[in-house]
Amino acid sequence: MKFKIKKAQPKPLKKTTLNRFLRKRMIIYALPNVVFNFIIALASFNELGYTHFFACTQSLARLTLPMAIFLPVVLTIDIMKRVTDAASQNAIEFAVDDQLNVKKLMTKLSILHGLVSGLLVLSSLLFAQFILSKHYKLDATAMAVLVGLLAGLLSVLFTYLPIMKLKRYLYRQPQISVETNN
Repeated sequence: MKFKIKKAQPKPLKKTTLNRFLRKRMIIYALPNVVFNFIIALASFNELGYTHFFACTQSLARLTLPMAIFLPVVLTIDIMKRVTDAASQNAIEFAVDDQLNVKKLMTKLSILHGLVSGLLVLSSLLFAQFILSKHYKLDATAMAVLVGLLAGLLSVLFTYLPIMKLKRYLYRQPQISVETNN
């Protein structure tokens, strides 16, 4: 006996524009990321009272590097999936080209975004470590605010950046006007 797993149908969406859709998703992504990453960083850093860039167990790199790699990956996959689902439901004014392999594009972009943002954060941490002394102590509260702001910046950036690439494969749906014969 074979069991077939039915695909979950996406939740029906209200008709909107792409810009409004992206703005709403950006708010939904940014606010929780800022709050949660700030709270997690503050709880981690307050254990020692101060932190370093790389040296101690509660270092700044330990929190920012995984966030800088995995947050863009997850956001890129999620926003592209949501926009293509909205386009297939005719909830936005665009439709996706049928020739596009969405999963392949999603995978390529998410890996690229994760690597690039991770390398940028790593290089900025190394640069700051190089400029400041090796044993420079960082204020825990200020670093928690910095981690929260970085999470918010990544959330905003990786809500819009994947859609800029996806717009190459989007086209406006023709408007069908219904005229009545009187």
